[in-house]
This record gives sequence, structure tokens and C-alpha cells, in this order.
Amino acid sequence: MSSSSPLAPNTPSSKDSISVITPPTPPSSKMAPQLQVKTTGSGLDAKLSPLSVPHMKVKNIACIGAGYVGGPTCSVLAYKNPDVNVTVADLDVSRINAWNSSSLPIYEPGLYEIVSVARDGVDTEYSTDSTQRFAFSSDDDSSDGDRSDDHDLAKPAGRRPNLKFTTDVEGAVRDADIIFVTVNTPAKTQGIGKGVASDLGYLDAATRTIAKAATRNKIIVEKSTVPCRTAEAMKDILAANGRPGVRFDILSNPEFLAEGSAIPDLLCPDRILIGSLATMAGYRAVASLAEVYSAWVPVDRIITMNLWSAELSKLAANALLAQRVSSINSLSAICEVTGADIDEVAYACGLDDRIGPRMLKAGPGFGGSCLRKDILSLVYLAETLHLFEVAAYWRAVVDINEYQKDRFTKRIVSCLFNTVAGKKIAILGFSYKEDTGDTRESAAIKLVTSFAAEMADVTIFDPAAKASHIWDELAQSGLNVGGVSGRVTICKTAYEACHKADAVIIPTAWAYFSNKISLAHSTPVHTPAPGELDPDRVGVSQLTSSASSVSIGSLSGKLEKALLVGPSSANIAADKEAINPHTSPQLGEAQAPGEEGDPERLDWAEVAKLMKKPMYVFDARNILDAEKLEKLGFRVEAIGKSSTALKGMSDF
Repeated sequence: MSSSSPLAPNTPSSKDSISVITPPTPPSSKMAPQLQVKTTGSGLDAKLSPLSVPHMKVKNIACIGAGYVGGPTCSVLAYKNPDVNVTVADLDVSRINAWNSSSLPIYEPGLYEIVSVARDGVDTEYSTDSTQRFAFSSDDDSSDGDRSDDHDLAKPAGRRPNLKFTTDVEGAVRDADIIFVTVNTPAKTQGIGKGVASDLGYLDAATRTIAKAATRNKIIVEKSTVPCRTAEAMKDILAANGRPGVRFDILSNPEFLAEGSAIPDLLCPDRILIGSLATMAGYRAVASLAEVYSAWVPVDRIITMNLWSAELSKLAANALLAQRVSSINSLSAICEVTGADIDEVAYACGLDDRIGPRMLKAGPGFGGSCLRKDILSLVYLAETLHLFEVAAYWRAVVDINEYQKDRFTKRIVSCLFNTVAGKKIAILGFSYKEDTGDTRESAAIKLVTSFAAEMADVTIFDPAAKASHIWDELAQSGLNVGGVSGRVTICKTAYEACHKADAVIIPTAWAYFSNKISLAHSTPVHTPAPGELDPDRVGVSQLTSSASSVSIGSLSGKLEKALLVGPSSANIAADKEAINPHTSPQLGEAQAPGEEGDPERLDWAEVAKLMKKPMYVFDARNILDAEKLEKLGFRVEAIGKSSTALKGMSDF
């Protein structure tokens, strides 16, 4: 990538064409019907929708990269387009083997059920009959009015497999009409831009593989999160290494998935962004990709824009989301000192239509593979453009995030009489958020490494995170795993982790740990109970399903409906809210959490019998009813809420 052209703030035009050559569309290509969608008008003729031109009908899709984006995205693409062959390719043999097994390499509620249908095919018959697994329950029908009447839900008996996972990357490229690039783009670990700039090595390698293997025209889709104008660098590689006469049209189609709710996000997306250059070849490429999405996404949610705007939109969206998290976390520090309650403050602010309630939940800091990396990529981009004030502004968002982690850790040590040496600390939850096994950038990493350095004994339990991933994260953080192996233990149950513990810390909002009734209804799929998920077999569906069945097990009726219906604008936002595991308030008929004998929730009365006295619980996610726990003898400290000591002095 050159130092100037990829960053030049030019608006794409016909002179910027990324097509290596632009011959007429091959006669063998089937031309699809015209399809109208929204355009932003940026760089486009408002009278000419990019999807009003004839375009190639896609029959074969390839995806390079079988990770958190490529696997779920292409599984849903295959599920919703049974006549399109979808191949996900990755050089990692163990990862591909996992995708071809019943133990998927990642844990996402509902993912296995979709994969099994598309990958293995179905022998049984879909039906709208109320006795079938896919039937809509009466409460679903009443909540959605006559939506079920708008779509014919009867399907042909069975369906052929149309989803394949393979290590033959070049073969997948040769057969494909469209190629999604979903490789990892981590922050650089060395050289110029270390720690902030995006490492595009995997993207470079994938682009070169495409250039080498492609024997006919291809549409290449940037799905990975990349710096603005990365497509320009891809164009240079393809032009220099591609076969004569082969055209490559590059599109930007950023993903906006949240781990833990990836399936609802894919089934009911807020928007599908497709960026292209303002050329006829670009418009045709957009139309081909949009038609694939239109199998289930309402056309008014498919938004086209210029290529560079689409690339920047992903970084901008994640930066704005992280900004909200850091903003509410900064206010939580004020609340703890003044006696204000951060949940009440967030609620009051969220009632303002200009602000809204989403992403205003205080916690130990954001984690995962995206937010921190994408903000720092934006910082590096601004610095490269000599926009140093802009860079400093966004860097402050990351600084507040790190401050929140440090502040919470120091608060724990202070409450434990300023020392944790020789004490046992139980960490309940290691994944960076609930309903996922992803441990990258988890707030728990800071806690474990800090306490291990203070010579504490640390026990860890997480319902979905792999033990091997936990050890990898701790090693990458600089912890001498071999030196602390006797003091850091990964447990199979929460009760084992809490046995003779001086304190319990909850950095992850798994509903299983909550004793609040509201959280008992917050997850549409079964939250694993202690020992239910083998830590080394994360991703194994505990729901009833098989290669020859369309059973969705305990998925909610709303999610079942989203799997079946075709595209419709009506109620799609409500449907997404209803199947989102982090926002739905009324799914299932779960017993009140924490009640004795309830296997779905941690029994805090039993935990009280196991711990040393005094018993401390540090709630980093505000998922606990402190009053109930205090009646059991616990001392509860929560993010953004007054400490137990301050509460005692607050009456006047």
C-alpha cells in the first residue's frame, strides 16, 4: 500500500475504477431481474439506482477465513439461499475440522442449528402445522399480527447441503462468482504503527491467492474491518498478479455483528452496507451481491454508498459505540463517590430520544477483538493524515477503558484490606461478554494477571470459554503461565471455583450468575449450567438437533420465525429486539434465578456455604440483586454504585 493514494480523500469516480479491465458481461452469465434499493447519493446519479442495471445471478460464493465473521455470516447466507453453493475456506486444518463436526470452533446461540441444516441438508419436511418444530407459537403470532400470513412458510420436503467448509482455498476461489474476504486484521505487533495500525498481512495473502487462482471475472467483497482505502491496495495487487483478461470488481460490505447475538444480527440486520465505485461495473457487482441478501433482508435495508464511505463506516460505528461505553464508565466513577446509582443515571439519560438506552450499561470496560483495535486504527489513520487533535480525542476513549479496568481492580484490593496475597479469588466469567466463548481483550485478563502478581490464588469458571483459550490469553498478557500454574486454576463448575474463596468477582454478565428475575428472561437460548459445556469442547450445541433434522431445540419462537420468513420491512426491528439475547425482556418461563433447586441459575445460598467469611462479591456488570445477597451475608460491591461502607453512612 502506498503512503499517499490509499489515504487521499478523493471521491471515487469512473477514473478510479478498480476493475482491472471492463469487458462486457460474459454471455454465460444469467441476468437477474432489476432490484431497487436505497442509495446514499454520494458519488452516484440519484436517478440511477445501482441495482436497476442488469447483473449476474450468483450461484457460487466463496469465503476466505472461517473465523467469527466468515463462519456465521456464510452459514446464514447458505441457509437463506438454498440454491446458492457457499464454500468457506481456511488454511487452518483444525478449524475446518471443527466446522465439519458437531463441535463448532466458536460458540454463538443458534449457530449450530443453522450450520447443521445448510451443511448437512434436511430429510424432513418443513410445515406450517402447529405441531412442527418450526411452527409459530400463538404468542408469537399475536405479537406480530398477520406477519405469518404474508409469507408461505411451507417448504419442499428436504433440502440439499449447500454449505461446505474446506482447506482448498484456491479451489473455492476458482469456482466462485463472489468471494468474501473475512480474514483477521489485528493490530500490528512490531514495526511502524506497532499497537495501533492494522496488520493487513492476512488480507494481502488472501488477495494474492485470489489473483493466482481466479480464471474468470470475480466480485471481491471486503468483509474484514480495514482502514479506509484498503481496496486501492487490493486493486494494485490484483492488477499486478491477476491473469490477463480477468476482471476483479471490489466491494466493501462491512459486518456489524455483536458476539453473543450474531445470529439475530444476521437474520434481522439494521442495515446492509455495500460500497462500490461509481462505474457500471461497480453497479452490476453491487446488484449481484444485493440480490443474495434480498433473499431475507428487506430491500430498504440494503444501502449503497461510495466505496471509501463503506470502509470508514465500520471503524466509525465501532468508535462511536466504544465512546458510549467509555462515557458511561467515566460517570460510574463519579457515582461511586457521590452515592448516585449509575443504573438510574443511565436510565434517566436513555429516556432522551436523542440519546437512547443502548450501550449505556456500565461495566469493567469494553473487550473483544474489535472495539479497541478499530479505535486505534482510526487513531493511526488520523495521525497519518496529520489530524493530531482528532487522534487524541479517540485515543482518550481507549484510555478511559483502561482506567476503568485499573480502577475496578484497585477497588477490589482496597476492599480486601489492601492485600490479596494468599487469598483465594473466584472469577466467574472469563469471556469478554455473555453468550460467547471469545476471550479476546476480556476484562478478566487484567483481573487474573493483577491478582496472580499479588500472589493470590485465582480460580476461573466460564460456561463457554475454552480452557486453552483462557491460558493463551493469560500467556499473551505477559503472565508466566508455568510459574503460576499452581495458583491459577480453571474450574469445571462455579461451585468448585467458589469453594473456600475470600471473594467472588463477576466480570461477565452470564445470566446463569444473576439472581435478578429480569435476567432470567434475557437469553433466548439455554445458558449452560455448571459443567454442562466441557471447557475444551466449546461450541458444542447442547440443544436437540441432528444432521437430518430441522429442530432448533430451545431457540425462541421469534428466532425460529426469523429463520423461516422471507424479507419484509414490517416489524423487522421488533423481531430483532425480540430475538436479541441482550435486549429481550420476556422470553421463556424461567424460574426466578438463584432459587434453590433451579438448575438454570447459580444457587447463591449454596455459594454462601462454601466461601470464607467475610464474603465479598464484586459485581462488574450489575447483574446481581445486592439486597438479596446481603441477606445471605455477602458484602456486595458493584460498578457505579456506592460501596457497602458508604451506604452505611448515607442516611441523614
